[in-house]
Amino acid sequence: MRLGVQVREALPGDMESLVALCLAARREAAVGAQLCTDDAERLRDQLGALLAVRGGRVLVALLDDEPAGLLLARVVGPGPFTDLVSLDIEAVYVLPAARRRGLGHALLVGATEVADEAGATEMYSSPLPGARGMQRFLARLGFAPAASHRVVTTAALQRKLTHEHGGAAGSVRRSGPRGLEDLIARRRQARAARQPAVDEPATPARSSGADQGRASITMQVSRAVQSGRPSSSSTTTW
Repeated sequence: MRLGVQVREALPGDMESLVALCLAARREAAVGAQLCTDDAERLRDQLGALLAVRGGRVLVALLDDEPAGLLLARVVGPGPFTDLVSLDIEAVYVLPAARRRGLGHALLVGATEVADEAGATEMYSSPLPGARGMQRFLARLGFAPAASHRVVTTAALQRKLTHEHGGAAGSVRRSGPRGLEDLIARRRQARAARQPAVDEPATPARSSGADQGRASITMQVSRAVQSGRPSSSSTTTW
């Protein structure tokens, strides 16, 4: 760590400086809206929530005692699908005027100390698209590609689902007794449509005695089947 550079956990008194750093990062990023909001008040609330949540960590880098960089991270795990603990680095930023002074390196040193204290065996970082400088910085420090992320707004996904399925997405939200009754009724109608009707065979005007006997037997069998068949309400399947 170079002279004049210091990294420590953020303090309540650092909040305004942290908000200013986040806004500076947003203005610089090509897709700043994906980084953070441009509302300072909301940023205060969000940073406060990160500091308050279990595992939330905010590091501030000082250059000559002035805040010039930050690192936002969360300790993740263990969870339902893994026993491992990791440190998820959500953002690293250094003011342009303070770069090439070792602040980014110092922030990562601080992050490794946080990871060690938490028992995290791995560290993740997801730089924003187009952040080539950060990509190169992390690659130089040994961060390797692990996964890719895709993002969509909720409204856009709802429109897409509705368009592709002809409004079926909206019907999924139906619930409660009425929706269940409709489902049962539709299934009964579908079974009735598939089931062939059993009609009594017509007896030809000029038929032999054997033909008439077969027709009588057929009618009796049909009636027996009809009387012994369970009602549709007792044969509902799911």
